[in-house]
Amino acid sequence: MTIRALIVDDEPVARRGILRLLRQEPDIEVVAECGDGEAAISAISALSPDLVFLDVQMPERDGFTVIEAIGGKRMPAVVFVTAFDQHAVRAFDAQALDYVLKPIDPERFRRALQRARSHLAQPDDGFVRRVSEALKSIDRGELPRYPLRLAIRSEGRVRLLDIDEVDRIVAAGNYVEIHTGTKQHLLRETMASLESRLDPQRFIRVSRAAIVSIAQIREVQPLFNGDFVVLLKNGAQVNGSRRYRAALDVLLG
Repeated sequence: MTIRALIVDDEPVARRGILRLLRQEPDIEVVAECGDGEAAISAISALSPDLVFLDVQMPERDGFTVIEAIGGKRMPAVVFVTAFDQHAVRAFDAQALDYVLKPIDPERFRRALQRARSHLAQPDDGFVRRVSEALKSIDRGELPRYPLRLAIRSEGRVRLLDIDEVDRIVAAGNYVEIHTGTKQHLLRETMASLESRLDPQRFIRVSRAAIVSIAQIREVQPLFNGDFVVLLKNGAQVNGSRRYRAALDVLLG
């Protein structure tokens, strides 16, 4: 049996790594690679692969929204490829066939592939049921909506950063700078995408280029024309724009 596989990951390096491992498997045919969730949805609908290696964290549409868009009954078998965070793993526990952590360990990858082979040879009806139940759980808000840690990838390593450590986030081109006191970490994600993933009870956007931790706000000082500056407990200052002032006023009462 030839298994038709789709690779979905926004990082070209990660896609190449998975492709290189799959090329060593004679029974695997990679039908396409996708760099984002929208392309993945189109490819799954058009190509009907047997197996999808699906990244969890991607800009705009993450791996879970891809599954949600396709639907539990139509979704092929999924092996999540993730840098691990509590949200991803707990959600996986309910629905995924398997998952592989980044950076990928080849032996662990082969075990996941073997599990996929077994599943496809003898389809498990429970998989579809688990996917459907997981999607219903997400709709009911039973799974945690916001990450407790952020996966910071650098030089082939992944560092898990507790969200409690973050005091501010600043835009930096195609990246964002995650500030934790005197340290800063680069994360390849847009401000809008990251803002949508953060708990609004804990973080607030104060300008197009900055998000601050509400718990770290010490003082807000007005500037001209409705703009303002946020002083954090660690002494950092973040400029805010009047466009975002109303939300901050509501928060501060």
